[in-house]
Amino acid sequence: MRGEIIAIGDELTTGRIINTTSFFAASQLFTAGHEVIAMTTIGDEVELIGQTIRQALGRADFIIVTGGLGPTTDDLTNIAVSAALERPATFYPEISKKIAAHGANNPPEVQSALEKLAWLPAGAHALHTEAETAGYFLVQDGKPIFFLPGVPHEMKELLVETVLTRLAVWEGEEGRRVRQKVYKVVGLAEAEINNKLEHLEDPAHGVRIGYYPVLPEVHVSLTVAGNGEATIDQRFRDLDTAISEILGRAIYGCGIDSLESVVGRLLNWQGKTLAVAESCSGGLLAHKITRVSGSSAYFLGGVVAYSNDLKERLLGVPAGVLLQHGAVSSETALAMAEGIRRLTGADLGVATTGIAGPGGGSEAKPVGTVYMALATATRTDDRLLRLAGDRWQIQEHASQFALDMVRRSLLDSQ
Repeated sequence: MRGEIIAIGDELTTGRIINTTSFFAASQLFTAGHEVIAMTTIGDEVELIGQTIRQALGRADFIIVTGGLGPTTDDLTNIAVSAALERPATFYPEISKKIAAHGANNPPEVQSALEKLAWLPAGAHALHTEAETAGYFLVQDGKPIFFLPGVPHEMKELLVETVLTRLAVWEGEEGRRVRQKVYKVVGLAEAEINNKLEHLEDPAHGVRIGYYPVLPEVHVSLTVAGNGEATIDQRFRDLDTAISEILGRAIYGCGIDSLESVVGRLLNWQGKTLAVAESCSGGLLAHKITRVSGSSAYFLGGVVAYSNDLKERLLGVPAGVLLQHGAVSSETALAMAEGIRRLTGADLGVATTGIAGPGGGSEAKPVGTVYMALATATRTDDRLLRLAGDRWQIQEHASQFALDMVRRSLLDSQ
């Protein structure tokens, strides 16, 4: 299908913020087999927004609009759409209830402002009923228009988990039965996953499997479409079972799960605690863990020991180990994991040490060399990774693999 991307926001047209959302959307749409015929960036002007959307409807099969969906007075996308497409603003009580539930602790004036998010153009449908972020779609002249938040991480989540799967089966038949599921995979490359699942793809019979890299993991979407509800449901269940068996523990969750939330649930269920010792990941691992509400129930804390001196004094890494094997080594990672567990009294201690780059590498230990270790009451295991990418990407991968190491250990202990 041929699509158009429209990014809205004065912060984009003035250069205060780089428009990364359009780039991400274009790359994902191209990978999914769609053609992007135009990308437009415009300011927060009602007439201009409406005019741009009407023009796009004349040349594209679908439109993706990002930005202008927030609660402030300069968020004008919904007002512009209502006027341009003659769709009166309509109150959606189910959205209002979710706003109230998610913002129960907000001051009254903030909660009142958020009510604006429940007024959408007539005919709008929420993109993801469980997500906390704004986002909806409507069909105009038989063409889907997707409205996504301008905040990059919110936009990316909705695009990958809902928009791409809807477009994969779009034929202009709003009554068509569609079953969808997004599997979140860690530890396997996109091409490797594709090779394992390719035999299940059957577009001629409404079965599509999409592969979407979302650093540092891969999201796999299963879409089954057709007109017979019972047949579609059975086919979906069969394929869901097959994918789950083929990918196994590489699937850490589905839908809106994050790896850190899954690890948190496992720790809670098992009544265990976790502490971290970080070097190359620089605190990113602890940051991911504490992004989950309620993480204080199982996360005791961590140490970012960048220098050898702190590795020795705080974590108890023997000087001889650092001298003989170096800070980036299996031996040091093992000692760090055991040290943080001993220091905090946690049930599990996980450690990362490596070379994030761009400098500091050697022939024996090039940039991207990362050692990690996990210590429990009964054993300590380590792992060597050879990661690629820039400094941020290596740190992202390292923290994600460390979380996955914890997850797999908890699964083994069940």
